[in-house]
Amino acid sequence: MQLKIRDVARLLNVSDKTVYRWIKAGTLPAYRIQDQYRVDRTELLEWVTVSKIPVSDEIFSEPRESKQAVSLAEAIEAGGCHYRVGGDDKASVLRGVVECMRLPEGVDQEFLYRVLLSREEVCSTAVGDGIAIPHPRSPLILHIVRPLLALCFLERPVAFGAMDGQPVRALLTLVTPTVHMHLQLLSRLGFALHDAGFKAVISEPGTRESILGEARRVDALLDERARAEQRQE
Repeated sequence: MQLKIRDVARLLNVSDKTVYRWIKAGTLPAYRIQDQYRVDRTELLEWVTVSKIPVSDEIFSEPRESKQAVSLAEAIEAGGCHYRVGGDDKASVLRGVVECMRLPEGVDQEFLYRVLLSREEVCSTAVGDGIAIPHPRSPLILHIVRPLLALCFLERPVAFGAMDGQPVRALLTLVTPTVHMHLQLLSRLGFALHDAGFKAVISEPGTRESILGEARRVDALLDERARAEQRQE
């Protein structure tokens, strides 16, 4: 979904001039279409998560065309929680993450690994506070039927090029079958990483049960907000 500058400004609670300044500085990804800038909603969500700037909750609203909300807790259950994952650098860590993931039979693990690694070479997915969110740019590269969110806690912190300089201790690796699911799950994860309770169990790290409990609580908050928005329409 492509957003106009005024839409981006509203979501970020800033002026149009500020958005243009970020674009011209090369910090906010944007595309020029017929002499006008457009910002991809998925890339904006990624940028907001990394930049940690105050935003309107509206940015985490899920696409109206999606018939069913994606569950953060179910995605983590499908991907699994994995502890003491090895690796001394980005490449070896991502190799370990892919090997941990509960991928369906027939999925090309080597291909997924190369996609995740090339994504990191373009731009680090580290969002600060020791957390990274590796994910393919395209959600349609694998033959999977439900979204997976593999949560991996590293045996040793590894430098990932985070803006705050902190090494990564936890990775939430996101793989989805459709564009809508990709955006929905990224939205939920972005909201969750702004939530103190969920952030705490990722930072500790917490047990599988405590992590899923916090994820279900976040799901319930977002589901109730979506119902409230529908009642107001």
